[in-house]
Amino acid sequence: MPQNPVHYMRPNWFDTIVNDFVGWLARRGISLMGTAELAVRGRSTGEWRRIPVNPLPYEGGPFLISARGHSQWVRNLRAAGGGRLRVGRRTQHFTAVELPDEEKPALLRSYLKRWGWEVGRFFGDIDADSTDEELLAAAHKHPVFRITIAR
Repeated sequence: MPQNPVHYMRPNWFDTIVNDFVGWLARRGISLMGTAELAVRGRSTGEWRRIPVNPLPYEGGPFLISARGHSQWVRNLRAAGGGRLRVGRRTQHFTAVELPDEEKPALLRSYLKRWGWEVGRFFGDIDADSTDEELLAAAHKHPVFRITIAR
């Protein structure tokens, strides 16, 4: 269980507009820097909720990392145990396992190397050049899921 499940940086109106547009592009087969649309069933309604994400290809992955913290999609994914990733007509169903904090530093570093320009503002003082200790200290703020694509 996460140490601090309340850490969450809510999107502002501009972020919401950008997310809607990037999700719209992904549904039409246009992936910006590896973006896909994540769909997860809502934990209360059971309805599909969608948001664009950056699946991280990494050893033993792919992985989903929440830059904003313990967001609604994270809470829904914990409850559902899986979801769908979509780019265009290609939809991949997956199961997800949340990682403990001690397994996150290398993944957070890789994520920040690849998308730090986009998501760095959500990570505070850490970046791709932070030490393992600094990344570990911030790990509880950023849930990480190993996903397994259904075959």
